[in-house]
Amino acid sequence: MKLATAPLAAAARLLDPALRALQRTTGERGMIAFFLLPNMAIFGIFVLFPMLTNFAYSVTGGNALFLADRSFVGAQHYARLVDCQNHLDPMTCRDDKFWTAVWNTARFVLLQVTLMTAAAMITALILNRSLPGRSFWRAVFFFPVLLSPVVVGLIWRWILQRQGLLNWAMDSLGFDTVNWLTERTSAFAAAVGVSVWAHMGFYALILLAGLQAIPKDLYEAAEMDGTRPTRVFLRITLPLLLPNLLVVIVLALIRAVQIFDEVYVLTGGGPGTSTLFLTQYIYEIGFASLLRNPGLAAAASILMGAVLVLLTLAQLGLARRAERK
Repeated sequence: MKLATAPLAAAARLLDPALRALQRTTGERGMIAFFLLPNMAIFGIFVLFPMLTNFAYSVTGGNALFLADRSFVGAQHYARLVDCQNHLDPMTCRDDKFWTAVWNTARFVLLQVTLMTAAAMITALILNRSLPGRSFWRAVFFFPVLLSPVVVGLIWRWILQRQGLLNWAMDSLGFDTVNWLTERTSAFAAAVGVSVWAHMGFYALILLAGLQAIPKDLYEAAEMDGTRPTRVFLRITLPLLLPNLLVVIVLALIRAVQIFDEVYVLTGGGPGTSTLFLTQYIYEIGFASLLRNPGLAAAASILMGAVLVLLTLAQLGLARRAERK
């Protein structure tokens, strides 16, 4: 152990005089800034700079990738994206594909986050009980989280395609087969279901940690009073689990709005535009399309980010009001 830490100890002894001199010169706040500087530099290079560059692209036009080759167009891309006679009908919009992606994403977020939260809650409640092989079942539910989204999409595409495993099983049992990925309703439902399956274990783990932190004395007292299980859940479990539940909803919401990988592999946005979501629209209009428009893609990504920030702030505000009550 001493041999392993010897290089670190030697480096610390060499740096100690310089750090002491720096502390005498700059004081405590200067040392705080010194230790924060590497993290702030990484944040600036890999987060802040790309955000500013993205904004610069959103106010320039043309299909060139270098900013020096692009002309300033101001807010034209934003005006194009929001130009609609009726925002509820994408066909009345100047960029109908964008608004199709917006409403597809809104439907997906509403269904996916609701089902995800409910499934994670039920799973966490079950795994919190004294079950035979409880550790094994926890690992089983968490395993899909470890898979790459591309692998998830490929697995479920193999299962749900026309000649896939599910149709083979249905045909063997005498049922009519279904074109799961080529019909609009079933393809959208498949996108929601696959996303829930792939990520539910992570959120269940967060809720399970919250359940295990609740004092067992409360449940014992409720049992002695003869309180019904439903009332125990509503009066004890749910209020004490609210902070974990808020984390789950916020993280699930952000993930759902940014959905891309597994759905792109599973359906490619089809059939038609039934599973076209915002992130895929941004990718296609910015990079994959022959008539690519990086400025329009950048403007769409900034609008999506702004909506995410507003939704997150609204959820945090509602959670704080609930905690005060």
